[in-house]
Amino acid sequence: MPNNQTKALVQGAAMVAVFTLMMIISAYIPLAFMLVFLFAPLPFAWYSAKYKRSTSILVAIVGCILTFITSGLAILPFAFIFAVLGIIMGSTIRQQKSKLYLFMSSGIAVLLSTAIVFLAYLRLAGINMVEIGVEMAKKNYEQTATMSQNITGQSTITPDQIEAVSKMMELTIPSTVTLGAFFVAFILISINLPVLKRLGLNVPKFSPFQHMRLPRSILWYYMIVLCINLFIRPDLGSTLDVIVINVSYILWVLLILQGISFIHYFISKKGMPVGVKWIATLLAIPLSSFMILLGIIDLGFDVRSLVKGKTQE
Repeated sequence: MPNNQTKALVQGAAMVAVFTLMMIISAYIPLAFMLVFLFAPLPFAWYSAKYKRSTSILVAIVGCILTFITSGLAILPFAFIFAVLGIIMGSTIRQQKSKLYLFMSSGIAVLLSTAIVFLAYLRLAGINMVEIGVEMAKKNYEQTATMSQNITGQSTITPDQIEAVSKMMELTIPSTVTLGAFFVAFILISINLPVLKRLGLNVPKFSPFQHMRLPRSILWYYMIVLCINLFIRPDLGSTLDVIVINVSYILWVLLILQGISFIHYFISKKGMPVGVKWIATLLAIPLSSFMILLGIIDLGFDVRSLVKGKTQE
């Protein structure tokens, strides 16, 4: 037991040192900022995969304190988010959970830790990051409209359109932040899990994207949202309107992913080159409405069995 405690202490100190060094590099070498942040959860993920959660949390707290001392207050929020994400990733790996569980728990960890950082800025410093972000986007639209008017003599974006876009951005902040959190979690998981595997950990695996099947309950949620929009028609800016808009955006993204997954499945069964999948994925962006319809059909009907049967014939 003493040997194990000594080993945990030594390795914890090493991980704290590595994490603190990564934060120092990101703080003082701007060009390395993004590259370092991609691997920032790695030290605590590795440590929490090997040792119990209470010890991992203590090590993460020490890492955040040292980050504040060496890199300043500006980097501390990022250090907090990555420390939380690393602990959740490592604990999930230690418990031998599935990769879907790992993805969902990591996305929630990023979302909640980001919300805590936002509240800390708002309560302690009086800084509203949402208002700042919307205001910056509004100024960018105004600058674009001014440049367009100077070049062509005509403004492509009217002030009313800019105001409408700004209002829509404010209304869709919950879904944007939620989707952004899960996207960041997916990227960090995809990058760090192979490294953790190389370090000797038994990490879970995702099934191929072409086999992704969302729960059919997604269709019921989508129908409920459609019915609310068609029959109730909530007032613009009301609580119900905000909920419906944000749920709609999340469902659209999920159905688009389901549609792309079906396209990948179809291409794979037909034996087409991998490059065709990339082309189809790029075309899915301008054809998002078609992809939503395809996702609905894929969830609602067993079209994959039809494709599989015809391929076997």
